[in-house]
Amino acid sequence: MIILLDIKTVRIGKRGISKETIEEIKNILKKYGIIKVKILKNFRDLYDYKREEVAKILAKKTNSQIVEIRGFTILLSKKKKDLVS
Repeated sequence: MIILLDIKTVRIGKRGISKETIEEIKNILKKYGIIKVKILKNFRDLYDYKREEVAKILAKKTNSQIVEIRGFTILLSKKKKDLVS
């Protein structure tokens, strides 16, 4: 079981997965090692992606790994080899 207290959260909405969103996720991962990404309803209404697809896209673009997908919340962390450095 993972107990996480103060995890930074990024919300993806009508603007979609933009360069700014990717950069923000990368910065938070670099600083904290873990991030929560919430997929808002207006994103789900505008774009035809399943939550697993969004998680894979984000993990690939941010060079991170998927820890968990629960509902419309994705938990990403640095890849294991990046945690050592």
